[in-house]
Amino acid sequence: MPPAPAAPASRVLVLGSTSVYRRELLSRLRLPFEVEPPQVDETPRAGEPPAELARRLAAAKAAAVADRHPAAVVIGSDQVADLDGEPLGKPGSHANAVAQLRRMSGRTVVFQTALTVMCRETGFAQHDLAPVRVRFRALQDEEIEAYLRAEQPYDCAGSAKSEGLGIALLEAIDSDDPTALVGLPLIRTCRMLRAAGVRVF
Repeated sequence: MPPAPAAPASRVLVLGSTSVYRRELLSRLRLPFEVEPPQVDETPRAGEPPAELARRLAAAKAAAVADRHPAAVVIGSDQVADLDGEPLGKPGSHANAVAQLRRMSGRTVVFQTALTVMCRETGFAQHDLAPVRVRFRALQDEEIEAYLRAEQPYDCAGSAKSEGLGIALLEAIDSDDPTALVGLPLIRTCRMLRAAGVRVF
């Protein structure tokens, strides 16, 4: 692959997301960036594997924002919890979160976090997937209730915030890009931004 055209110093970086977690993660790089909701339908397709769903939505989010800002470098990301090939999304309610955590109790869940970086003007586009294997402890119902009441992770795929109290629900995490579990794989993001011509330092 030929090297990407160097991005001018004024090229805007845009995060295509509504997630406060991704916004916080990207801010760790100390780069100026804008945030724009991608307005993408996130409904899974029939029989769509979790990893493919995450890849498709990350690319769709980046493309939707890049279409509106063709000169910008755009980041799109999506995460889907994968329980034996079944996608688990954001619970959205207490009852759904209880059901998810009961199902994940004592089991290994793969959090499939997909990433796309693109710029329409330069023709740059890269896609990647950062799977994170998470083993949950055997959870008692009272633990599930206490955790959910304390942290209310109803906007998180898999109903747990590993960066918060949710870490107490887990036995092990296996990943080569640890921030992927929170929602944006920063090691891959840095690599792809450099390829797009964005200087991280």
